[in-house]
Amino acid sequence: MILLQERTISEIVDCPYLTGVESRLEFFLASSLDENELDELLCKGWRKFGYFFFRPVCSECLKCVPIRVRVDMFTHSKNQKKLIKRNKNIKVKFGPIKYSDDAYRIYCDHSLNRFSQDSDIETFLFNFYSPSSLAFQSEYYFEDQLIGVGYLDRSGEALNSVYFSFDTSFSNLSLGAFSILKEIEYAASLNKKHYYLGYYIDENKRMRYKNRYFPNEKYDWNKEQWILDMEALSDKEFGKDYIRI
Repeated sequence: MILLQERTISEIVDCPYLTGVESRLEFFLASSLDENELDELLCKGWRKFGYFFFRPVCSECLKCVPIRVRVDMFTHSKNQKKLIKRNKNIKVKFGPIKYSDDAYRIYCDHSLNRFSQDSDIETFLFNFYSPSSLAFQSEYYFEDQLIGVGYLDRSGEALNSVYFSFDTSFSNLSLGAFSILKEIEYAASLNKKHYYLGYYIDENKRMRYKNRYFPNEKYDWNKEQWILDMEALSDKEFGKDYIRI
């Protein structure tokens, strides 16, 4: 790993995920990470965009919980199996990161219509096309039209989902949920143990989808260890509904 900037604590700002809560990050810049170095950071709750690595260090809040799926134990729910069947005509490709105008168009559309956020090409290229570790992308096609793009990192034991955006005119296909299933499937084909989904906040409705993929593990910041979510596995919504791949 080549360290480009030492670890720094950011200023206190309003939390982008919870109303009325203050947020603070620890961050650094680095490049040329090998698979083991990335594993170590992911295991300690770090996230990344390009060369920018970060994790929350909020003084009075530990609600941003890192979450990862146990690929080696993953099971589909009936709804997830139905989604895969419904999208059987979607072609999915995995390969090296490669910029295209269509990928940027999809990102701009997704940012504006899903989050009411404007986009700029410099931030887009920095976040997704300035790799600091082994990176690649997933592409989703409907009748030869690119309709979704995902960005991932590969470590020694895991795939790390960085971001996924889709053409919002295809919202009826539930491409976000579909992409997670396909990327877990791809992680299994690579014999990876984990699939990282970023941070999960139960109080944030937009993040609750991350807790629909089981078994999953959540990181305990205080204990500095990953806890297997067994309670959710016994929940009536999921228990008998799961069939092993």
